[in-house]
Amino acid sequence: MIDAAACREIIRTYERHGWILRRVLLTASLRKSLGSKTSALFGLFGSVQIIDSSIDAAWFSRRPQTGEIAWEIRHLSETPFALIEYADESAGDFEEKLREVANRLTKTVRKKRKT
Repeated sequence: MIDAAACREIIRTYERHGWILRRVLLTASLRKSLGSKTSALFGLFGSVQIIDSSIDAAWFSRRPQTGEIAWEIRHLSETPFALIEYADESAGDFEEKLREVANRLTKTVRKKRKT
């Protein structure tokens, strides 16, 4: 399981490349490991939305030079793995798109664990 220091390094790496942390998906076990108190999670993730989930991941976004905003979901693990989606936050299906990408990430991670 990933620790707080590794989470901080992932966030720093993304920020160095112009990405903004937007949301965090946490399983109950990682939330407990990181310190389930609000202050511990705030210290690590700031004021972004933290969502209970079946996978540990962080959503980052970055505005491209042209076109829609790039949203990348990064699995919070020692092994780098991420999926990207281009989406318009004002579109009616925006949240559905993000859920679909998070589901694809979950399925892919589970497949990799089985092999």
